[in-house]
Amino acid sequence: MQGMTYPASSLGRREFLTLAGAAALEAAIARKADAAPASLKGEWRNRQPGMAYRKLGRTNFIISEMVMGGNTITPTNYEHVLLALDHGMNYLDTAPAYGRTQSELGYAQVIKARKRDSFFLNSKVSVWDLNRNKLYQDIYASLDETEQKRLRNLALDEIARRQADAPDYFCNYFNGQRQELDQAALANVMEKQYGPRIDRGKNYRQLILDSVDESLTRLGTDHLDLLMCPHGVNTPHELLSHPEMFEAFETLRKQGKVRHFGVSAHTDPGGILEAAVKAKVYSAAMVAYNIVNHGYIDKALAAAHKAGLGVISMKAARPVFAGPNRPVDPKRVAVIEAAVPGPLKVPQKAYLWNLRNPNLAATISELVNAELVRDNLPLAAEKKA
Repeated sequence: MQGMTYPASSLGRREFLTLAGAAALEAAIARKADAAPASLKGEWRNRQPGMAYRKLGRTNFIISEMVMGGNTITPTNYEHVLLALDHGMNYLDTAPAYGRTQSELGYAQVIKARKRDSFFLNSKVSVWDLNRNKLYQDIYASLDETEQKRLRNLALDEIARRQADAPDYFCNYFNGQRQELDQAALANVMEKQYGPRIDRGKNYRQLILDSVDESLTRLGTDHLDLLMCPHGVNTPHELLSHPEMFEAFETLRKQGKVRHFGVSAHTDPGGILEAAVKAKVYSAAMVAYNIVNHGYIDKALAAAHKAGLGVISMKAARPVFAGPNRPVDPKRVAVIEAAVPGPLKVPQKAYLWNLRNPNLAATISELVNAELVRDNLPLAAEKKA
């Protein structure tokens, strides 16, 4: 059923309000930050009545307040993306790591079914930080125990100095997050002494060029509106110590393959925003931001917005919503319930709370099926006049 369209009533706000509780939802939507006015100059795509949009920083992209995560998209699971597009969503996020390239292949079906210029497309360079960490892990394994201990302690000191592993900042979103942080911090402290052993051109520049070419081939398009690199960066040091990344972006930009450069981060998102602003190359960032960790990030988020760095929040609901093999702290749930009272579902409350912040351009959701599109996309509705 490629290219299928859905009747407008399938996401009708009135039907949704009846199910979710009209008064509670309207009250929550009323507290969102203001959307972009219809007269705002910028690049509008797929504008639909009733959908709220905001500007993504210096990209000048006017994007829907809720955007589509791509972790579960595949060549056989993409029809609900078309449903979301039919109702005004206009930003799609993917990465080579999602489904081991299946997400990009799934979005290729969307690109076949819809005009390429009717949405903004973001992909990432998933192997950059993993490759860097592996290179330093190999060097580390060759060192004697005394040197290993010294380097480990320096890395732990770096993490502690930044409070990167503080429970309400770190939030432990996925298995392996702590290992990634430890390895990145270790690579950082090793870089000055052991970095000359690494071929920077190959591993920090050419790797990006190759990754983008492979992504474009899988997606079946000739350009990305936004490229995020690194994908899931763990420390600010990585953004400020590898000019080869920026050289690769400039090459891709001149070739017309990438329009803007961005970064994504689960860990130390405040530090990543500060570094992205300082680098003066990034146009956008997608970072973990929610009612649990916001106190660590709000100052950096405000500064990023002022500097023209467009910010999309991710993991808005993860710390307050239990999933398979993922329990949740009842105290955290109580905080979001108090902040957004009423009968709405906890994830809906988490997204709506994020959208109160005028320094965010949008929040991302893994809308894994049509049911979740119908649940969550109406949260991005325009406020009533």
